[in-house]
Parts: sequence; structure tokens; C-alpha cells
Amino acid sequence: MLIVQKFGGTSVGDLDRIQNVANRVSATVKEGNDVVVVVSAMSGETNKLVGYAEHFSKNPSAPEMDMLLSAGERVTASLLSIALQEMGHDATAMTGRKAGIVTDVHHTKARIERIDPAVMQSAIKKGQIIVVAGFQGVNEEGDVTTLGRGGSDLSAVAIAGALQADLCEIYTDVSGIFTTDPRIEPKAKKLEKISYEEMLELASLGAKVLQNRSVEMAKKLNVNLVTRTSFSNEEGTLITKEENIMEAPLVSGIALDRNQARISLMGVKDRPGIASDIFNKLATAEVNVDMIIQNKAHDGTTNIDFTVPVGDLQDAKNVVDSFVKDGEIEDDSYNEDICKVSVVGVGMRSHTGVAARAFSTMADNNININMIATSEIKVSMVIDEKYAELAVRGLHDTYELDK
Repeated sequence: MLIVQKFGGTSVGDLDRIQNVANRVSATVKEGNDVVVVVSAMSGETNKLVGYAEHFSKNPSAPEMDMLLSAGERVTASLLSIALQEMGHDATAMTGRKAGIVTDVHHTKARIERIDPAVMQSAIKKGQIIVVAGFQGVNEEGDVTTLGRGGSDLSAVAIAGALQADLCEIYTDVSGIFTTDPRIEPKAKKLEKISYEEMLELASLGAKVLQNRSVEMAKKLNVNLVTRTSFSNEEGTLITKEENIMEAPLVSGIALDRNQARISLMGVKDRPGIASDIFNKLATAEVNVDMIIQNKAHDGTTNIDFTVPVGDLQDAKNVVDSFVKDGEIEDDSYNEDICKVSVVGVGMRSHTGVAARAFSTMADNNININMIATSEIKVSMVIDEKYAELAVRGLHDTYELDK
């Protein structure tokens, strides 16, 4: 088998942990597998490099930051390769450039456009273990770029797709995907398998194990993805096509997103195109709008409520204020003391009453639902933040996810 293994910052946090990773990679090779390793920077290294830059400038240029921050992953790749060589393996470290990762021109948040796997394929044929510095590539001009948040996961999935690897393993400090956050509900169970669609919903709804960009790419490239811990040998969770899961459960998980703010627009002027104007300006300001509710007021005006990530709230306020100033909106209000709790499962497609059970659970726990959004495989509810953990435990119990 050809296996791509990715190790995050906590897994390579110090020299002892890098040795632990080397031991794990060595064991995988001794089982008869070809291995390509993708690594993140050591824990705290990226923040340290950012601090160095800010010593000289509060607003350093994006190209220079990409050149600087990409160094963290290169250090880890070199150290792991040295450790593997010392163990008797033929290992070679590669930058994103050498691995053939070509991105677009957007510094600090580049997107992978293609991978030329020729150099990696040649090394694999020679029996070498390849250790790739994650989170980075080069654009068409040859400038170093970085991939933004979750970039090393993205590197690993893209490389697995380009090499047509049998498996891509993402090693973190958690042992897999759970039915919900075990810190909230101790009865949460680790899932053996989950579909790409369910994982995308969970990732976008607040689950922190994987970034949805990585899951999207895995789905697109048909990469079997496993997330597991680097600190034990226990099995992880396989993320794969829905048809590879024999019996899809009714509900796979409960997600909680505390990073939400609600914006209420009252007395929105009743004219064609007003909603389009508002949300186009929000999009231009790169505000990520999530749930939207619109209803008519008695005086003919419209009320619109929507949610955004807390980090986008100020930009959203700036857009809304411009409409208030122009008299297009009578009043506005903001609430950061909310959260979004979601029920996710592909089994919803073929079963009725899933949403009704969620609403009944909220009612039984005296939790008022402020907003609702649904899709084929999810039901999301905005509630007051103070009820977040009560809601998660109640829903987990309702769908018997501990069984």
C-alpha cells in the first residue's frame, strides 16, 4: 500500500515527539508499505516566527510572511528525515516546491491548483520515505505561498490524490471523530466510519478535528481519509464515500458552534433588490453569512435576521451601518451570546421525524429556538449560549448516540 501520513504541530511538538513519529513511520514501512509523510511546524513555532516579524513591522508584507512562515514546516521535515536516516531508512525531505505543489497567487491563503508528482514518484520507486513540508507551495512565478488555516492537512490530501495513495492518515492529538465533543458529553462514542458529506457538515458546524477544505478535497479526489491519534495505536475514524458504509446511522453526530453572532435588521425598506444589495455588500466585505430569516412586518417593511462568525461581526456592522445611515434600515441589533447546535446524519434522507425529535428535545429542556436551518442531512438551531451544553447532552441522549 501507498500511505500518506500527516502529523500536526502537537504530534511533532518537540524532539521526543518527532522521534515518536519516526518510530511510527518506521513501523508502517516495515509492514511493507510505501510512505509519504507530511508535517506541520513544531508547536508554537509559527507563533514565534510571527512574533519575530512583528518586532520589525505591525503590517509585514504577505509575500515575506509566506517565506518566513514556510520555514517552520521545513525545519520539522528536515529533522524527521534525519531521525529516519539514523534509524537506517532512506529518507528525503522535500519543500512544497520540490514536491511539485503549485498554487494560485494569493499569499497567506493560497489554493492548490495542481501537483506534479514526478519527483515524489521517482523517490518512491527508489524505496525512499518522503517527508514533505506541509502548508506550502509555489505560485507560477516561483514565489513561496502558504495555504492558510489547516494547510498541512490540505497538503496531505492533495498529495494523496496526486499519488493515488490507498490511504491518507491525519494524525492529531485526538483519536478520531466522536458523536459529539467528549468534554461536553462523556458518553460520546468514537465513530468507526463517517461519510464525506457528514464530515463536511460537522466540520463547518464547529467540529474542530478537520478543516472542511481538506474534507472537500478528499471527496473531490476520492481519497480515503483516516483521522487518528499519534499518541497511541488505537484505530481512528475512516472518512469515505457513503456507499462504503454498510448501514448509515440515522444520526452520526451533534455539533456545537459557539463562534456565532446574530444580527437583526428591523424595518428594512420594502423595495426590490434590497436583500441582494445588503448581502452582496457583506460578501464583498468577505463576511461569511450563515443562517438567514426574513419576514414581513405589519407596516410593510421587512425584518431580516442572520448569523455570522464572531470574527466577522465588526465588518458586518460596518456594512449594516451604511444602510442605516442611508435610511434603508430603521434599526439594528447584535447578539454574541448565542450558539448553533446541529444534528447531522445521512440517515435523515430516508427517515421522517428527525427534526421533530430535535425540537421536542429543546422544548423538554425549556430551551427556546431562535433560528432554524435544515438540509438533507442536518438540522441546525440557534439558541442562547447558556444552554449550549444542555442542548448537546439532550440531543445526544435523544438519538441514543452512546449505544
